[in-house]
Amino acid sequence: MSTSTSTTTAVRTDQPAPTRVRGRRLLRILAALGVLLAVTAASIAFALRVTPARTVHALGQTVSVGTAPPTWHLKGPGQAVLFGQTIPTQVDFFGPVRPQLTLTDISLNEQVAGLFSPGPHASVAETLGAALASGWRWYFATEILFVALAAVVLLGAIAGWRRYHGKKTVVVIAGGVLFVEAVNLALIGVTAVTAPAILRDVRSLDALVGQTQTAPVAVQPGPPLAGVQALVLGDSTAAGLGGPPLGHPSESDSACERSSIAFATVLARVNEWNVDNLACSGATIPDGIIGPQSEGGRTLPPQLAVAKRAPNAQAVIVSIGANDLQWNTLIRLCAAADSCDNRAVTAYFQRRLATFTRDYLGLLSQLGALPASPTVIINQYYVPFDAAQDCLASIGLTPDKVGSLLQDLQALNDVLANGAQTFGYQTVQPDFTGHELCTDQSYVQGPTDPAPLHPNARGQLVIALADERALLGAP
Repeated sequence: MSTSTSTTTAVRTDQPAPTRVRGRRLLRILAALGVLLAVTAASIAFALRVTPARTVHALGQTVSVGTAPPTWHLKGPGQAVLFGQTIPTQVDFFGPVRPQLTLTDISLNEQVAGLFSPGPHASVAETLGAALASGWRWYFATEILFVALAAVVLLGAIAGWRRYHGKKTVVVIAGGVLFVEAVNLALIGVTAVTAPAILRDVRSLDALVGQTQTAPVAVQPGPPLAGVQALVLGDSTAAGLGGPPLGHPSESDSACERSSIAFATVLARVNEWNVDNLACSGATIPDGIIGPQSEGGRTLPPQLAVAKRAPNAQAVIVSIGANDLQWNTLIRLCAAADSCDNRAVTAYFQRRLATFTRDYLGLLSQLGALPASPTVIINQYYVPFDAAQDCLASIGLTPDKVGSLLQDLQALNDVLANGAQTFGYQTVQPDFTGHELCTDQSYVQGPTDPAPLHPNARGQLVIALADERALLGAP
């Protein structure tokens, strides 16, 4: 009896269906693309962060050319960093990555003086634009190299993690770098190509930051002030507002409320110097220093114009900024608001500070044209408040608000100091520490004094001593 064996063909069910295969393949492709995009983003971010700004020199000016933080907009201004303040450029660029131009040094000479004042020497002014364009091209050539370096490192790490070997590693790295650079060039290509032509048309720093170019201040008609040894330009702080009037005041002295306690008077008396105090209460840079000022029923000539009549002056002390920022208005807004760091007050201050920074650039450039090339000292502002004191709470200035005001004052002083350093001038910070408002032996006039928050006689003396040390070269 034979036994027949029937053979049964088993049907394999462990093979994936075609749709499942395509799904997995798609997931692998999407995962690879996601990794490439992550590598791309990381590489570009790394390059933009570490690529050094290119320093260029033109006409006595030193400017660092780099990039502003990327934006989603495809057209808009770049950034100019002037005396530590970031200001939108007046020219627009194409692309999400735009130039950031940082002014680091200015050496005033005839070429620079010509640059700030429009003249017939167009070829000289073009030198600045050409230097900026060259710096921008160099920056992006370096950025491309840093992107490639970062991509190689990241892709190599991924290949090692995936345990690729030999040819596959080379293919992954090479292909990945090509992808990363393609995206990089697509994002920055428009800017890299178009920005040099835009920068080449920049004829002056004034035009770049939006300052209206003005002709040099003309000498005020009148006899030379040959005996004047030092000049003081500025606002009510330098005028000595709130002090006793001068013994034999001129009409300008009375209109500007210059007093006998002003630090200019102290310097003259202590050192037996001939100091001409041109400071005027209410003065700003455009209305008082480089332009005429209406005060006390009189139209006063620009302080700088009068200063040019002193051919032998060896020192010029400048105290300016509070009126430009409308400091008193800012204090009132702060006192009335619930908080001094709210958006409205902050925006108001930032607009004023940006405008002042542009005007300050023009003033600093014109100070270098004074006869006899005097020593220029820029006074920073004294600190009138102490946040630890609460004696001003009754008028709405709580310690928190005082702290915010002190931050704003520090921002102004930073601009003053950075601008002086950029032009090679000296800067002085009078020290009122321990003698602020509400302290014993305060150096500041109180709320019931003739000129609240202005220095009193002791404060003016401290300012005079600080300026004297700077003039004599003492530490």
